[in-house]
Amino acid sequence: MMTQKLLIKPTILPQQQAPQQLAQLTLNIPTVDQLLPYFKPGDFAVLHGSHSLIPFTTRICIRAQIPKQLGGLSSNIIFIDGGDTFRLHKTTHIAQQHKLNPHKVLENIHVSRAYTAYQLTSQIMEKLEENIKKHNTKIVIIADIAKTFLDENIPEEEAQKVYSQILNYLASFAKKHQIILITTYMQYNNTKRNIKLKEITLTKANIVLSFTKTLYTSEIELEKHPTYMLGIADYPTENNTLTDFM
Repeated sequence: MMTQKLLIKPTILPQQQAPQQLAQLTLNIPTVDQLLPYFKPGDFAVLHGSHSLIPFTTRICIRAQIPKQLGGLSSNIIFIDGGDTFRLHKTTHIAQQHKLNPHKVLENIHVSRAYTAYQLTSQIMEKLEENIKKHNTKIVIIADIAKTFLDENIPEEEAQKVYSQILNYLASFAKKHQIILITTYMQYNNTKRNIKLKEITLTKANIVLSFTKTLYTSEIELEKHPTYMLGIADYPTENNTLTDFM
């Protein structure tokens, strides 16, 4: 059961500073930074909600590559795409706004796509450890992690069992290898299967961020964190893009 939320727009409570010796990934979005100043090695985060979380993960792919002294990780990125959410043109655009070479940025993002639950399971359970060593990666993004397991052709009991094993593995994997591991869970109909898979996902993560969007506003909520105060902050819309906050 999650801690009761404290709603703040934006959160203005001072946050503790990260240890200087610890690598950290900052987002450099003023409202969001006050809510969640950084991700650190060992974090297993889940982003869920509206499609406004997609440009958020794109920004992470860019900022992870910038030098550590500028709030990045100087790292390659492994991006396992379970729902065709990787946006090439948005990645290129944000890279240009950060004055980075778009071609080099794309080379540093190692994208693999999973079209079935079997493929996703294999990429995580059999290949992920090898790939983080191969690419010297400090951050992994698994996008739309539940989509393939919502396939009704997979028996529900089997889907839940394997999915739970994957989430347990990922939570341990992030700590063992001291990487930042971020998954996204997109919005789906509230079927029994979806509700259960989402519950498993949010329970296993140590950080949970939700994204909501209306015609007029877009917000991000910190729903779960081991140390920070929970709350809500305004989040840049597509008309007021993330690149406005360099």
